[in-house]
Amino acid sequence: MKGKKGEKLAGVLFVLAAVLCTPEVILAAEEEGGHELGNILPIWSVLPFAGLLLSIAIFPLVKPHWWEKHLLKVSIFWALVFFVPFLAAFGAGEAVFELIEIVLLDYLPFIILLWGLFAVSGGIVLKGDLAGTPKVNTVMLVIGTLLASWVGTTGASMLLIRPLIRANKWREKKAHLVVFFIFLVSNIGGCLTPVGDPPLFLGFLRGVPFFWTMRLAPLLLLNAVLLLVVFFLMDSRLYKKELAAGKAPAAAPGAGGGKEPLRVEGLHNFIFLAMIVGSVILSGITSSHPLFADTATGELYGIEVYPGILLPYNSILQMAIIVVAGLLSVLTTKKTLREANFFTWGPIQEVASLFLGIFITMIPALAILNARGAELGLAKPWQFFWVTGALSSFLDNAPTYLVFMTTAGSLGAPDGLATAVGMLPVPLLMAISAGAVFMGANTYIGNAPNFMVRSIAEENHIRMPSFFGYIGWSVRFLIPLFIIDTVVFFLF
Repeated sequence: MKGKKGEKLAGVLFVLAAVLCTPEVILAAEEEGGHELGNILPIWSVLPFAGLLLSIAIFPLVKPHWWEKHLLKVSIFWALVFFVPFLAAFGAGEAVFELIEIVLLDYLPFIILLWGLFAVSGGIVLKGDLAGTPKVNTVMLVIGTLLASWVGTTGASMLLIRPLIRANKWREKKAHLVVFFIFLVSNIGGCLTPVGDPPLFLGFLRGVPFFWTMRLAPLLLLNAVLLLVVFFLMDSRLYKKELAAGKAPAAAPGAGGGKEPLRVEGLHNFIFLAMIVGSVILSGITSSHPLFADTATGELYGIEVYPGILLPYNSILQMAIIVVAGLLSVLTTKKTLREANFFTWGPIQEVASLFLGIFITMIPALAILNARGAELGLAKPWQFFWVTGALSSFLDNAPTYLVFMTTAGSLGAPDGLATAVGMLPVPLLMAISAGAVFMGANTYIGNAPNFMVRSIAEENHIRMPSFFGYIGWSVRFLIPLFIIDTVVFFLF
């Protein structure tokens, strides 16, 4: 009975969305047919995206078991709520074009990279007596933050989240460990190189020198130090309460009796990790090589999969290397090592299911932002920092970065950094870069590893904050930090 009610409700919502969307959009499409998509779509075309976000926020709270079984259906439902009216308004040609472009050029490389890093890191196990004390936890966060810029925020997150969870298995209060891990390792730590976070890689592809992003080191230092101090004080207070309640690090697996030295098993997986990181760097290098691109126009060579949509050869090469690395890891890593990591494919399946819907439903938001971003009247660094960051908190931070990078390049600055999108004043580019990378930590969907880290934590029986509960953490700890960033680096 409940299933039938759910199906009826889904049908009513679907019909309602179609009725609301189709007539006006069709009229606009007929009158403005030759114009850019973002200028035609109304603001309320982002409602399916908002509906999916609300589903992610509400269903795990009110119907958790139902959500676990049906999250893919919910994701597809909201994708259809957007796509069917869009298909009716713009016709099969435009609708299929947009769908293939977002899925093939954006979602597929995104999920293949996540899958590869997830598969490889799951075969690397840190063993030995590692008790979850405030000092140990803080050191692990420091290592992860420093590592993120060189193996990517996703790579660093997948490498270190399981050892952190295992070291603190004896503790009762653990959610704060994962939240600060997301803040530092999954986001802020990735600001120093283009390998660290996708937005910076897009900047590199458009002429920003590889090591230019090292200019963000003072921001990283300030943010990391302040967050680590707050974390250490909070963790110390909770740690003392755990000890007073009779718990002790000796209760952790492998931490009793004699001292077991720390050691890493599955070391051969670092070869596969290097292959994945190398494939990302190689993709950037080959984007300007004569074998992969027209040096005169900068257009990439590739396979035309649909009229007007080219799958670049360098992207194919990158994905192929990642798939090979992931498969080799799966085939050559002992099953016992993955079992020691409590490894399952559940978290990557959840991320793949939800982000498929997220990528499709955010087509209108990205189109509108791309077409009308210049109308926001941005001119000062602090404005770019907050607007780029606010949108990166909910949309994919890579295209958001690119939109505002292009907007800054259109201002006609007389000097600055020469790029493919124009002359960029250094303060503006720093603000855009920091906003896209740092504020991806504001929500679970702000950056790819956030959601995956949360899924791994919940799979290990850590009760994590809800979608809105996590935003409460970011409002308390990150927003004051970003206000400090604004005053120190972007206001004057």
